[in-house]
Amino acid sequence: MGKRRDFLKLAGKISAGIFASGSAVKCSTKSYSTKSANTFREVYKTRTQRFNMSGYAPPPLETVRIGLIGLGHRGPSSLRRLSLIEGVEIKALCDIRPESLEKGQKILADSGMPPAREYGLDENDWKRMCESEDIDLIYQVTPWRLHTPVSVFAMEHGKHAAVEMPAALTIEDCWKLIETSEKTRKHCMMLENCCYDFFELLTLNMVRQGVFGEIIHADAGYIHNQIEIAFKKNNYPGMWLLKESQMRNGNHYPTHGLGPVCQILSINRGDRLTSIVSMQSNDFSYGPKASELAEKDAFYKEFDTNSYRGNMNTSILKTDKGKTIMLQHDVSSPRPYSRIYMVSGTKATAQKWPLPQKISIDGHNWLNDEEMKELEKKYNPPIIKKIGELAKQVGGHGGMDFTMDWRLIDCLRNGLPLDQDVYDAATWSSVVALTEWSVANGSQPIKVPDFTCGGYRRNTPVDIELKAGGTTGVRKQYITK
Repeated sequence: MGKRRDFLKLAGKISAGIFASGSAVKCSTKSYSTKSANTFREVYKTRTQRFNMSGYAPPPLETVRIGLIGLGHRGPSSLRRLSLIEGVEIKALCDIRPESLEKGQKILADSGMPPAREYGLDENDWKRMCESEDIDLIYQVTPWRLHTPVSVFAMEHGKHAAVEMPAALTIEDCWKLIETSEKTRKHCMMLENCCYDFFELLTLNMVRQGVFGEIIHADAGYIHNQIEIAFKKNNYPGMWLLKESQMRNGNHYPTHGLGPVCQILSINRGDRLTSIVSMQSNDFSYGPKASELAEKDAFYKEFDTNSYRGNMNTSILKTDKGKTIMLQHDVSSPRPYSRIYMVSGTKATAQKWPLPQKISIDGHNWLNDEEMKELEKKYNPPIIKKIGELAKQVGGHGGMDFTMDWRLIDCLRNGLPLDQDVYDAATWSSVVALTEWSVANGSQPIKVPDFTCGGYRRNTPVDIELKAGGTTGVRKQYITK
């Protein structure tokens, strides 16, 4: 009981801390790094922005030479998508499992591409790949603990970094990504595919065109029952996904819902997140499931504990301009899939879940099917018109995965700013740690760091109309449903 009292006392000190933002050039921040579910360490930073990566366009690359790390759960599908985009060379593959490398080489052969160099002598062989001089982009599909170290090392060795979500698990690591990206002027893009779902892109374009008026509030989330996946034996190396569920009592996967609504609200490009309040239910699923499995299989005895995070997390975020976001996360309850996605403005409202997706212009009635088709014809951004149907053929969550990869490659080939920059990666990922602190401290408000150091006031949204670029083709002859 004494330890818990001391922990809550420390958590109270944390919530009392102030994140102070200064000028557009310098800012002092007091940020915190979570080392485990019960340990908090304060990290003080006084930071000078070396270079503003928002809107930055590096020199164009005629060919984007890629090294891909991780061919486990999601890596093979990522490799296949990338291999179908013109102007891409897959130079290297990295995985410690020989059978995974073999599978990767087959994907390349089926796509008409030459074999790639292989790395996987040990768990750190990815570093040797990052040191290669013939690679422009490190694309990683790895366990979460590797996301920040790999991205930082890649940028330090002259490579752009593309990383699955979340890009970082601590505030300290969020700053590492930013400082490295600014120092090297290399991109760090978090591969948040939900920002490229067609309805999200449609509504984003409508918001940019003024159809929604002033945005007031957005709902977002990730509701996806994954408890069977988490407990499936060796489905993830070392059962790392299940272990994360033991460690983190907060929203540990916030970006699927948060990313699209942050773009709607122009977060880091005119507005920013300022505070968060988070509340967590108790665990009613993980513990009982672990006990049930441990009775039948000794493999699960180490997981038969009472240390699991709660099942449902609900957070409220506020922006500098007074907008609000409700963000939810639940991956262990038997509920139908939903990212919740609702956008409420002074002139219109959009809601995706439960399906069918719908929009209201008059504030009373949802548009009918015919009216929705007319709306899509008028406001679908050119990226959907250009590659939407091809993306659906390739697959990957209805086409949004391929759209994301194509857009990343097209921006690099045409010297365009990325839709999602390192400040977005840091801001959206920071919610992992921030929700943990709020929950641990009785759902007290926690300040959100200004990762742009005031730059958000002058940063502008990225053009999604493809007025420039959009020149990258697709190797259609290798696309099969």
